[in-house]
Amino acid sequence: MLNIVLHEPEIPANTGNIGRTCVATGTRLHLIRPLGFSLDEKMLRRAGLDYWKHLDVTVYENFSDFLEKNPGARLYMASTKGHFLYTEASYEPDCYLMFGKESAGIPEEILLDYEKTTVRIPMNPQIRSLNLSNSVAVLLYEALRQNGFAGMQTKGELHRLHWREEKAT
Repeated sequence: MLNIVLHEPEIPANTGNIGRTCVATGTRLHLIRPLGFSLDEKMLRRAGLDYWKHLDVTVYENFSDFLEKNPGARLYMASTKGHFLYTEASYEPDCYLMFGKESAGIPEEILLDYEKTTVRIPMNPQIRSLNLSNSVAVLLYEALRQNGFAGMQTKGELHRLHWREEKAT
């Protein structure tokens, strides 16, 4: 199972959206304190809709607590400071994709220990960063793609009608 780690997230709507994405993809969510909101905050619940109760979420006191409780975790850090594109990494099925807080990202003191697994999403140089929930979705779906979308529904069906079957010519 893939894992999303949010280091000190600040905006409840982003975390709610990310929680909903985690439920939709069967991904665990890890939150590292301090959080910029309460976990029972209305904005968090509204963004996560009725999915939040189905979320596999764990909260940690700090990054050291996270490392202690997840020994050997294969961490990929998402940062605009990374040397490698997110598409250049090979994501293991049980890896951890970590993202920093909206205002500052992952602290450089943490990034130093993960230089070879710090990845970036390309963007125009005039832009400082993407929205956190969008960044999570980009990396998570690349990791899911690389792992064959294991356990996920990959074909949709119409509700009232049926897709036309192609006829052989």
